[in-house]
Amino acid sequence: MTPSQSPSSTRVSSPAGDLLSVINQCYQCGKCSAGCPMAPEMDILPHQLVRLAVLGNHDRIVDSKSIWLCLSCHTCGARCPNGIDVPALLDPIRHEVIRKKISTREPQVPIFHQIFMKTIRMFGRVHELTLIGMYKMKTKTYFNDMELGWQMFRKGKMHILPHRSGHQSEVKEVFKASSFK
Repeated sequence: MTPSQSPSSTRVSSPAGDLLSVINQCYQCGKCSAGCPMAPEMDILPHQLVRLAVLGNHDRIVDSKSIWLCLSCHTCGARCPNGIDVPALLDPIRHEVIRKKISTREPQVPIFHQIFMKTIRMFGRVHELTLIGMYKMKTKTYFNDMELGWQMFRKGKMHILPHRSGHQSEVKEVFKASSFK
């Protein structure tokens, strides 16, 4: 597939087995959307994403910016009377969009997501300087936000050397078991 392929011409797999039976329990109360800290920025709210998944309308899900805005904070699952885990629905979709190189309305967001996950795999946690460096190289936006980066570095918000989590073997096991390659 080419990066310019439109989302509407691509099918993304349905959530498998157990997840599908869980999301079928959603009765659209909207508590997940009411509690979501990113809801004001989303074009499709969490409860609407669940409904689209139940209906099999994956084209709309893939084309939305909401799948990239989800913080995976699990506020939605905590508020849901049925315990529906929206991030568990969105993660495989995000990974499939990246794997199939499906074009998105915000092309830099999947790039950021990939690099973010790569730094976690490398260090067991995010190393901001590596993340920013790799992102700037990939997007060729070398000098954007340079002043902000310098201010963050001066205030000790970014460190030259990464801090290791001490749990890298566990992190590697998580990646090995996940759909993210």
